[in-house]
Amino acid sequence: MGDLIPNETLIYERADGIVYARYANKPEIKRWIIGGDPGAVARAQGELLDYSEWKMLCNLCEEHPILKKQMDKLVTTYYIIKENN
Repeated sequence: MGDLIPNETLIYERADGIVYARYANKPEIKRWIIGGDPGAVARAQGELLDYSEWKMLCNLCEEHPILKKQMDKLVTTYYIIKENN
């Protein structure tokens, strides 16, 4: 059962492609994400892209040289920052 409170009723809500759960009788506990569209969930959690969008971006690099050049710069910057942390 994990961290759920026994014998408490859950309410499920869908908004902007995200499915939330919340307790019916515990308004002090905020709702939490339990699923939904991967892109919507990723954005709600502060991520720029979900995995499928990232793969699409990588595939577009094969067709567009300017995008490939920018991605190469981004990856280089990522590795520099990663090494310094």
